[in-house]
Amino acid sequence: MLDIRLLAQDPENFAARLARRGKGIDLDPVFALDRRRRELIQRGDELRHRKSKAEDAMKTADKKGAEFAAFREEMRTVAAEIKVLEESLKVVEAELDEKALYLPNLPDAAVPDGADADANPVIRTWGEKPNFDFTPLEHDRLGEKMGILDFERAVKITGARFTVYKAGAARLERALINFMLELHTTEHGYTEVLPPFMVNATSMQGTGQFPKFREEAFEMEKDGFFLVPTAEVPVTNLHRDEIFDAQSLPVRYAAYTPCFRREAGSYGKDTRGLIRQHQFNKVELVQFAAPEDSARAHEELTGHAEQILQRLGLHYRVVDLCAGDLGNSAARTYDLEVWLPGQNAYREISSCSNFRDFQSRRAAIRYRPEAGKKPVLVHTLNGSGLAVGRTVVAILENYQTADGRVRIPEALRPFVRNAEYILPENT
Repeated sequence: MLDIRLLAQDPENFAARLARRGKGIDLDPVFALDRRRRELIQRGDELRHRKSKAEDAMKTADKKGAEFAAFREEMRTVAAEIKVLEESLKVVEAELDEKALYLPNLPDAAVPDGADADANPVIRTWGEKPNFDFTPLEHDRLGEKMGILDFERAVKITGARFTVYKAGAARLERALINFMLELHTTEHGYTEVLPPFMVNATSMQGTGQFPKFREEAFEMEKDGFFLVPTAEVPVTNLHRDEIFDAQSLPVRYAAYTPCFRREAGSYGKDTRGLIRQHQFNKVELVQFAAPEDSARAHEELTGHAEQILQRLGLHYRVVDLCAGDLGNSAARTYDLEVWLPGQNAYREISSCSNFRDFQSRRAAIRYRPEAGKKPVLVHTLNGSGLAVGRTVVAILENYQTADGRVRIPEALRPFVRNAEYILPENT
């Protein structure tokens, strides 16, 4: 949620910064409500000053005289006006808060200009594309051929865009979750948490999913809960309405959860295989940092996600999302895009974002810089470390062999009883 004071202080700059997103954001209703809010505040101050003067005059006036009665009547009239005005102000402020909940975050000054993903600059790459002496298969065809991914039976059980993992694929998924959590907690300083996989609407609003993207959520209407779209939601809300001590920052959490998304706007090739599922597993990294440290923390968190890909020997690139491609809540985002030889394309496998105080303002997460000082908002950050299903995709496509097996990366072998290959299964 944006600080509306920025709008009041410099509306032209505020509008110009949001316009970089290029999504036709209509700020006129917000400006109108803010002007009305300030008018009501100013009028309220005038009335309270007038009421105070009447009260002071009554102290020296003859209590039995006409002057006293006139001052008393004026005070009552003004008090009634103030009450009406305060009610009007509450309504305007509620409307303004509602409008503000739909506004996206302001892009950082360092975010490159651009309208969409085609404008995202590549800032670094790691590793090399693998060479094959055969034509590599896409993961869905390979998984079905090996008998380790079953899309047809998933449709029978649930519906489209769900998958049954079997044998080697199921072990691979489980091993990756353990591998990622182990690395992040033992080497990168994260505390592991296993949060609920269902949250309430307040939690969804706290991280920016609601109200704008409510239609993307899987809702359990009877209970008022929502299946988590990402561990970002429950983990960030661990500290909703709380105040950190400055010395406790930064706070780092790593969490595994399944994730549930409608993905209502995705069509075509992305709906095949494991790329865009309604249910998938992910290990999420979440940090709470002091404002002056959040840019450095963003680089650090991104590096932690990169370490997973490097340990697995997977070629990838890091792109800096342009203003037009930023997520709604993010001030700046780096995407890690892994190379998939079966698709002959790079695909996102992690998105690492600095939200600055956008989420913490919604969720009232603050810290006290010094004892006795007023609490201020923390900065929140998160990133996939990594999306597990997409990591399975990357391993299947990059490590497939001509004889129909899949070689297991060495870093992952301790988590699969030191097996070297995933073997085909009978279906």
